[in-house]
Amino acid sequence: MRYLLAAILCALSLPSNAEEPTELFDEIENIDARFFDAFNSCDLETMGDIFSDDLEFYHDLGGVHDAQGTMETTRSNCGKGLGLRRKIVEGSLKVYPIKDYGAIQVGAHTFCHLENGKDDCGTFEFVHVWRRIDNGWKLARVISYGH
Repeated sequence: MRYLLAAILCALSLPSNAEEPTELFDEIENIDARFFDAFNSCDLETMGDIFSDDLEFYHDLGGVHDAQGTMETTRSNCGKGLGLRRKIVEGSLKVYPIKDYGAIQVGAHTFCHLENGKDDCGTFEFVHVWRRIDNGWKLARVISYGH
């Protein structure tokens, strides 16, 4: 919980003029793309591999979930055939290092799903806290808001 609070406070006080993309930015952008490619195709195994075991997902309307609850919700949504897909809003992504831990990713993304045969889309904001591990990255905290 201490890490989450620090990440939120840090993300809210970050300057609006983020630095140009760096190696860290590229790494986070790539793991984010890998994660949401898996999300968009309902590849639950890949998603589960990217989540940290102690994942905390904070959703302004849906409440708080751990890794298991988040996977159950995703599995249920995939089973409903909603065609749910996510796309990052171009130019919204910002990445900041967290000393001796990983990175904060902030941005906006658009989610669409089929409703009555037509796309129903909404754009929302997010904060992701990524933990660097020996062989890559784990998604440790998710804050999704503005729904």
